[in-house]
Amino acid sequence: MSIRPRRSILYVPGDNGRALEKARALAADGFILDLEDAVAPDAKLLARQSVVAAVAERRYGARETIVRINDYNTPWGREDLAAAAAAGPDAILIPKVTCPGDIMHAAKDLREAGAPDHTALWAMMETPIAMLNADSILRTAADPASRLSVIVMGTNDIAKETRARLTPGRASIMTWLSTCVVAARAYSVEIIDGVYNDFSDAAGFRQECLQGRDLGMDGKSLIHPNQIATCNEIFAPPADEILWASKVISAFSAPENAEKGVLQVEGRMVERLHAEMARRTMQIAEAIAALA
Repeated sequence: MSIRPRRSILYVPGDNGRALEKARALAADGFILDLEDAVAPDAKLLARQSVVAAVAERRYGARETIVRINDYNTPWGREDLAAAAAAGPDAILIPKVTCPGDIMHAAKDLREAGAPDHTALWAMMETPIAMLNADSILRTAADPASRLSVIVMGTNDIAKETRARLTPGRASIMTWLSTCVVAARAYSVEIIDGVYNDFSDAAGFRQECLQGRDLGMDGKSLIHPNQIATCNEIFAPPADEILWASKVISAFSAPENAEKGVLQVEGRMVERLHAEMARRTMQIAEAIAALA
């Protein structure tokens, strides 16, 4: 599976032409062109046209482009998927996923709509039943036909549906965040943390990014361009981690260590699993550098 950075994934309202254009100059790793929550019902069709045009033009270069469609239980969801599939974004994000069937059904619809092979499926994890079914939902990624590669935490919806209060530290939803991280790792799916609502609170945002990174999130979804720089900094491998990774890889690559499972590097014991971790660190660092 190709490695690409997903430190910062910015939601862009699909009906806001200025925002769609401005995103060209932003340093986010990816953009979720939103047809769902950010768009009023009377603007849905215009938003679809604008987003499909932006995708077809390959407007954002090497930045990952994801289209979030409306739920299938709305008048727009199925037509959103068909139009987005024809445009061929990097991924289509499905909201309100509750069970494995939602993933496989969407994947079938993508194939029938003629989506190119490179168009992956992303899933919003944002309902109580999705939290209960996290294992079975993520398990579908073991089937290549599912196209499932990333889940995005919908923390606002989770809080609303459970009546939990989103307080600093997110203690009320920590169990569900951790459950989804473990399920994502079990089935080799990447996981993007939910949004931080108060974009004027830089200190609080930084702390939540650090928390997400410590939990094992691959990046964070964002609602404002001012959040991008902090997010990119925190979710990127730090310089000392990159240097250490290069030393571990070099040590295990030496011919005399070809059959060894454990080595001593600068006084520290390292195993081959650390070499695997180091290779991923280097791949992420190289992918980030390629976006610059």
